[in-house]
Amino acid sequence: MATVAEWVEGARPRTLPNAIAPVVAGTGAAASGDAVSPVAAVLALLVAVGMVVGVNFANDYSDGVRGTDDERVGPMRLVGSRAATPGAVRKAAFVSLGIGALAGIALLAVSGAWWLLLVGLICLAGAWFYTGGSSPYGYRGMGEIAVFLFFGPVAVLGTEYTQSGRVSGLGIGTSIGIGLLSCAVLVANNLRDVPSDALVGKRTLAVLLGERDTRVLYAALVVIPLGMSLVLSLRAPWALLGLLALVVLIPALRRVLGGARGTSLIPVLRDTGVALLVWAVGTAIGLALVVG
Repeated sequence: MATVAEWVEGARPRTLPNAIAPVVAGTGAAASGDAVSPVAAVLALLVAVGMVVGVNFANDYSDGVRGTDDERVGPMRLVGSRAATPGAVRKAAFVSLGIGALAGIALLAVSGAWWLLLVGLICLAGAWFYTGGSSPYGYRGMGEIAVFLFFGPVAVLGTEYTQSGRVSGLGIGTSIGIGLLSCAVLVANNLRDVPSDALVGKRTLAVLLGERDTRVLYAALVVIPLGMSLVLSLRAPWALLGLLALVVLIPALRRVLGGARGTSLIPVLRDTGVALLVWAVGTAIGLALVVG
């Protein structure tokens, strides 16, 4: 039976910035129009955390029963390590996704944006079929597309809309930056796992591109949002605070472009997640300080 510490590790806390950052950024976008709703923001955060933890457990379950996680260089997986039964991990996934769904319904009730229910259902399906089902899209190089959409435009603009009733140009620009940095977190993870994923037939984008081109992709995904900070600053000068993320990204870029492999890439996942959060907070503050 897995310990509490093992269940916490299985939830993959290093990925929580992917849940927090879009809500922070979307709230900043709403603040640019003086329309912040603390209740809606908290509910959006519960939705995001429930979804991220749920998809992490779902991936643990699906990869574990397929044998994909039998040989890993990354953090422990509950099913792959035999610390927990597949049924228990699947239940944890359903409970987490259920909590996110209930928070989502409450958010729609508060905001009145019931048409977003369809978007929520698509998100739930995307969470499960990333590695679940007979033909998971995460095994066909499409994970980054889903991450960009779900953690970028969907999460950021959904947070903004449920608070302000609108989608702004600043919100759209911010959602692009968040989506790209969220993709960078996934690319950092998949770059580390290229040898083991290729061995078991998990054709992630990193496997399809190869290590060299994946390193170039990672660099592009973290640099473009810094350029987006410059674009946003034309309307919101303090959005330049997002450039503080560069301080955290420099060590990660050095490792990736320097050819680090295996366990040496584990800190890159952490640093990219921290950079995502720093960019989100800095940008949100900048958007909130927009005048007029």
